[in-house]
Amino acid sequence: MKIRRDPFQAIADPTRRAILVLLASQTMTAGAIASNFDVARPTISKHLQILGECDLVASTQQGREMIYKLKVDKMKEIDLWLEQFKKIWENRFDNLDAYLAKIQNEKKNRKH
Repeated sequence: MKIRRDPFQAIADPTRRAILVLLASQTMTAGAIASNFDVARPTISKHLQILGECDLVASTQQGREMIYKLKVDKMKEIDLWLEQFKKIWENRFDNLDAYLAKIQNEKKNRKH
């Protein structure tokens, strides 16, 4: 039985986020991924297992090695969820910009 974890649990860890960034540009073996980190290879294997359980990474066997790749469709789901917060923050920053511009204009008008 394969455990399914929450994808947000996976991206909560900085090492797993870094692995996702590596896999965003190319498929890689566990050894190639591990060479980018200063941790034991079994630690990277555990991170890859969790990413797989979250359905963010797929693995296929090629000879004696496992090849890992990013599952872009699952990352898009996360992106869609985060988009709602991006819109909220963009609106807040737009409001802040408008307020700061108003304050600057008021200062200019007081000087003249």
